[in-house]
Amino acid sequence: MLKKLKSTLLGVLMGAQIACALLMLLVGYSDRLNPVSHPVLSSVGLTFPVIIALNLCFLIFWLLVRSRAAIVSILALIIAYVPIRTYCPINLSGEVPEGSIRVMSYNVNSFKEKDIVKDGKEVLAALEYIRTSGADLVCLQEGSVNAWTTETITEEYPYQDSVQTKRDRGPSILVLLSKFPIVGKEPIPYPSNGNSSCAFRVNINGTETLVINNHFETSGLSATDRDEFHNIVKGKVQRDTMRTESKRILQVLSESASRRAPQAEAVQRYIEEHSDMPIILCGDFNDNPISYTHHVLTKDLTDCFVASGNGPGWSFTHYGMRVRIDNILCSDDWEPYGCLVDNKTDGSDHFPVITWLKMKEKR
Repeated sequence: MLKKLKSTLLGVLMGAQIACALLMLLVGYSDRLNPVSHPVLSSVGLTFPVIIALNLCFLIFWLLVRSRAAIVSILALIIAYVPIRTYCPINLSGEVPEGSIRVMSYNVNSFKEKDIVKDGKEVLAALEYIRTSGADLVCLQEGSVNAWTTETITEEYPYQDSVQTKRDRGPSILVLLSKFPIVGKEPIPYPSNGNSSCAFRVNINGTETLVINNHFETSGLSATDRDEFHNIVKGKVQRDTMRTESKRILQVLSESASRRAPQAEAVQRYIEEHSDMPIILCGDFNDNPISYTHHVLTKDLTDCFVASGNGPGWSFTHYGMRVRIDNILCSDDWEPYGCLVDNKTDGSDHFPVITWLKMKEKR
């Protein structure tokens, strides 16, 4: 009787394992779905880390209880290697070669976060971080450029430019700070109520390079929505309320994803039209690595964090959310090194993403 019960229980667990493995594959490759046609399904990528964790738990269980059954978990993890690596890469660290440039992408939240005291004076924490970062190119989202900020960083960044887009809750400003001459710029048009993308032309050591700065459509969650999401994650709401609020929040996220899709596609078309130039693309995608936005933009570009970073690289960790929504991508003209998310600074509600790029020798 006990033997039969054990066999039945293991059979049920194996069924659950197969279902979880299939779910991991479906969610892992859901970034191929266009949110315009599949708004809800395209947002399931947010659950990917939980599903990976469940499959790893199954793997450990089968290795301890019935090692032969672990083949299902192992095969699923192998087949899902691409999305797993996209979400949480592991790379061997190597020395940054001489002649590399340092690039930073940073949503500074309009410099609203707390100031720090330096030399007896209050200074903006994010601005001071940028000034002392050693980055050669800095793409800011939700930035601002005025006489005071310009004067503060002119010594480090003699070349500065920006574009401003009006929106209901205030202007959206994309800023490029550079140690190399900025020789032109061109906004990339797409439908939006206030978010934007702009291609700056920068002369990097004699090579004209496109530096594309982006701030795609926001999640659409209000402050109340984010607080409610945080309560759901912490289990502080009743079951009925959790079900209702989860559906509503998923609907809001899905609608935002639908608006981001044509924005990402517009930038991708621009990249294809300028494929003869070296490209560095930065920005706040407002979307996770398992998303249509990320999938579209990495068709012709390399994700520097996936290629040279380690771990999940969460760049936004507020309201119970832990996601990597800030990115640096590059064309095949560049080799990325040591990409990281610096979570030791608190100058914004986002963490900056930093990478080293080395121009490849032309064959």
